[in-house]
Amino acid sequence: MNRKLAAQCLSELGNLTRLDIYRLLVRAGLDGMNIGEIQTRLGVPASTLAFHLGGLVGVGLVSQEKLGREVICRAKYRQLDAVIEFLQEKCCMGFEDEAAAAPMRRAG
Repeated sequence: MNRKLAAQCLSELGNLTRLDIYRLLVRAGLDGMNIGEIQTRLGVPASTLAFHLGGLVGVGLVSQEKLGREVICRAKYRQLDAVIEFLQEKCCMGFEDEAAAAPMRRAG
């Protein structure tokens, strides 16, 4: 996982509605949940739900599959696992091998 994608994933989950959607899909498990059920459970208008799902799909946190007239949404656990691994990849390694960044001047 690269730094930019990790930041985008975290940004998407930083919105309360998108976080609620993702957590609901995690609860639904591998079977996922159709868009109508997500809308009913969260009480989110269809256009708002479509916008938020678009963001989650765009960063790879949610997949969508069309089955007949339904669209089934599923949490993509591997993507969130990759974000968490990115955050923890240098856990407890210390800083001996790294030079400190040069101090930045503050505007003012």
